[in-house]
Amino acid sequence: MAKPVVAIVGRPNVGKSTIFNRVIGDRLAIVEDKPGVTRDRIYGSGEWNGKTFSIIDTGGIEIDGVDHILRSIRVQAELAIEEADVIVFMCEAKSGVTQSDEEVAQILFRSGKPVILAVNKVDNMRRMDDIYEFYSLGFGDPVPISGSHGTGIGDLLDEVVKNLPDLTEDEYEDDVIKVALIGRPNVGKSSLVNAILGEDRVIVSEVAGTTRDAIDTPFEKDGQKYVIIDTAGMRKRGKVYETTEKYSVMRSLKAIERADVVLVVINGEEGIIEQDKHIAGYAHEAGKAALFVVNKWDVVEKDDKTMHQNEQNIRDNFLFMSYAPIVFLSAKTKQRLHKLLPVIQHVAQQHARRIPTHLLNDVISDAVAYNPPPTDKGRRLRINYATQVAVKPPTMVIFVNDPELMHFSYERYLENRIRASFDFEGTPMRLFTRRKSDES
Repeated sequence: MAKPVVAIVGRPNVGKSTIFNRVIGDRLAIVEDKPGVTRDRIYGSGEWNGKTFSIIDTGGIEIDGVDHILRSIRVQAELAIEEADVIVFMCEAKSGVTQSDEEVAQILFRSGKPVILAVNKVDNMRRMDDIYEFYSLGFGDPVPISGSHGTGIGDLLDEVVKNLPDLTEDEYEDDVIKVALIGRPNVGKSSLVNAILGEDRVIVSEVAGTTRDAIDTPFEKDGQKYVIIDTAGMRKRGKVYETTEKYSVMRSLKAIERADVVLVVINGEEGIIEQDKHIAGYAHEAGKAALFVVNKWDVVEKDDKTMHQNEQNIRDNFLFMSYAPIVFLSAKTKQRLHKLLPVIQHVAQQHARRIPTHLLNDVISDAVAYNPPPTDKGRRLRINYATQVAVKPPTMVIFVNDPELMHFSYERYLENRIRASFDFEGTPMRLFTRRKSDES
């Protein structure tokens, strides 16, 4: 299900990143705990009053080759208008209304999109009088907030969720595998889509997706139905838009939310850059089945060790996705293209796989017998039983005497033993530890 998008826009040093971090809460800490996931995030997920949304901090966008600060701010505002459903326009009480604020206000006002005006750094009652001049920007009642103290954030989020659109998902049968291709610009996503569809030549129709700019393309191959969720690049062209690779993540997020299987497309000619990790990391965090597709394999100079070296490089850079298979191919020449759909089908099956409770507990018992949990201050973890509570991704709950005794390294050991017994190739797993109640 696609989430609506909220963008935080404003001139530098008004506290956009502070508010962003407060809205996403401890989700960022969870991300940082995963090995190999980069920390330099400009996007995340928020929830308020039962409504979830994606949120982006435009302060994290770097515009290459643009020195003039007003131009940089203008570009960020335009990008937010392009992608967001609701815009939080952030100003700052101490400085009052500036020329930069007025510049951004003019752009946002013409957009016709819902804009929530937030005035940050209202750290005490004396600052409350400073917010009145912001009425001149034309967005109604400003919301006074303090990022440093956390005050007013609830009021701000109340206004945000009031303006969120209801996004409904297109209905597909349960046996349809929804596939999203993600990756930075110029890795060959569009060529790969065309190669897959061109070979099959069984396009049923083009159906408008849940987002404004996505196109769903259903097709069938060997009796299996698929839908490709298109994540083509920015609609606008020009040097500025081509250099804002970080912002292209938002287009990927919308597709990932709706997909069963995510193809992380990498340019085999150029190799891996930091942005590839950003994009792949969200697929992992969203719990989607995934595989790496190394495109443009036809132009890579190869010997008998090249594929192994490239595979090892991917494993080293994406430690958090060691479960994801790797397919080397060329969309241009169709080299190895025939290997792709069987892998997609396999990881989709693993993503939806459910293990009977008795089999899962047999594996857990054997794992504990082979490698008992270590003691912690004289106390030892005791595992009572485990059960799978969800699929997509496979989610297990392990009931123990004390969850505090479950060390992350032992949890990883149990996951590895489960994977060794039941495959689960291509899908992340979720393991949760709960205290066994006296009644159980």
